Parts: sequence; C-alpha cells; structure tokens
Amino acid sequence: MAIADTDRLPPATSDKAKTKTKPQKPRSNIRLYDHIVLAIGVFIMMGPLVVAFLTSTHDYVTIHREGMQITWGGNFLETYKNVLYQKGGFTGEVTGLLMTQNSLILGIGFAVGKIVVSMLAAYAIVYFRFPFATLSFWIIFTTLLLPLEVRILPSYEVVQQLGMLNSYSGLIIPLIASATGTFFFRQFFKSIPNEMIEAARIDGAGPVQFFWDILVPLSKTMIAAIFIIMFVVGWNQYLWPTLMTTEEGYFTLVRGIRNIMQQMIGADIPEYNEALAMAVLAMLPPALVIMIFQRMFIKGLVEQEK
Repeated sequence: MAIADTDRLPPATSDKAKTKTKPQKPRSNIRLYDHIVLAIGVFIMMGPLVVAFLTSTHDYVTIHREGMQITWGGNFLETYKNVLYQKGGFTGEVTGLLMTQNSLILGIGFAVGKIVVSMLAAYAIVYFRFPFATLSFWIIFTTLLLPLEVRILPSYEVVQQLGMLNSYSGLIIPLIASATGTFFFRQFFKSIPNEMIEAARIDGAGPVQFFWDILVPLSKTMIAAIFIIMFVVGWNQYLWPTLMTTEEGYFTLVRGIRNIMQQMIGADIPEYNEALAMAVLAMLPPALVIMIFQRMFIKGLVEQEK
C-alpha cells in the first residue's frame, strides 16, 4: 500500500480562515465620537446653569433691560451676600441661610424617613409569614399610580387635625411612606441566600439582630442609592411645603425663589439676580450629594440588577 506524499497535499484551511473578516473602525475614531457625544451632552446640561450663574452676577436693572447674560458681572459678592444674609419677607426675619437650613432638614428627613420605613416594610414582607403578604406588597406598590396631587387634600386635612401645620414633622412625616423604596429593598432582600438566614438562626440571632447586624450592613450600597434619589426629591418639594407652611420661618429655597418672582405682580422690578442666585444655590446640595455618593449609587443600582 502506497503512502501518500504529504508534501504535495494542499494546506488545510479552517472555516474561520475562509471567512473574510470585516474591517474594524479604528479605536481612535470611536473614542473621538464618544467624546463628542459626551461634550454635547455636557453642554446641553450645563449650559443653562452656567448662563444662570453668569446672569446672577449682574444687577437686576441690567437683567431687566438686556435679558440673560453670558458675561461676568461685577455684583457677584453683593448678590450672594444679600441672598444668604439679608433679612426679608413680610416679617423681615427670613434669610437665605434659614431657607437653606429648612430645605436641608426637609431633604434629609425625607430621605432618612423613607429609607427606614421602606426597609422595615420590605423586611416584614420578605421574612415574615403572614396572610396576604404578597397582596399587601402589591397594594403598596399600586400607590405609585397615585400622584401626590390626588391625595394631597386628605393628607392636608389629617395634618391639620393633628396640629402639625407649620412644623418640620408636618413637612416630613406624611411623606415618608415610599412604594419605590419598599420595592427596591424587597428585591434586594429576596436576593440574599437562604443559607445566610439559616446560619443566623443556628447562631441564635433574633429578628432584630438579624436585621441590624446582617441586613443593614449588606444594604449599605442600596441605602446610599435610595438616599440620593429621595434626598433630591425631598429637596425639590414645592407643592407640599407651600400647603403645609404659612409661617416664613419654615419656607424653603424653592419657596423663596417664588416669593422673589411674585414681585412682578406689583410695581417693583423683580430682583432677577437674587432669584437666579438662589436657584444656583438650590442646585448645589443635590449636585454635591450625587458627586460624593456617586460610586455607591451606581454600585447599588448594579447590585439591584443582579
């Protein structure tokens, strides 16, 4: 039997070699395109803020006569000093610092209250066996379909009857129930392995100890993500503080901007520079919170998707 001459055989070619590879775009072009898109997005998002800040450095007469400005004015220190320290309002005792303090109390209390109530509600729904637990969760979840405007009058009547008008408790407590927070914490708690629960039972951990020593540390990133969302929502509240407060000592920054612009009704020229300066100051705390907790916020959302 003759042995075939392997030198004369054609070289073996795989199927992958036969297929033609498509030419890929250079990575430099892709990165340049990404940077252009990001630059356009930053310009769209930051443009109005920069214009508002530059306009706030001019006097209100110039703004009233010429409109929005894109150049630096000479009244920066005077405008922001007046906004923060000058007393005004009907009582002549309200300052920008006081309104900033009220906004911080509302934002932090709003976020912390929602986190506490949401975690406890999700903990009870996931780890305790009681009748209609799933139905209770979906009833809570359906409240997302009801905007604040639908239940604001009944809530106002309850707060009024409890004597909580013109108080921080009246601003915060009626709004701390959160279907959104309950949903996120429920999904996170359901992702915790059952082996960890069994290990806690073997070690003799009760419900309170299991919640405080195990669930709370594991939920740090989720707590940070929910805190950022709820703080921004609480900070930007306008309708609820307007109804709950009639005393100027409880006004927030958003309410203060509205009061300045209300001068248009009268004969006085609105102090546009102070209104814009107050708007810029109102945007700083939420932006700082997001920048500080950005990594934990993204990590919390990623863990939620797992």
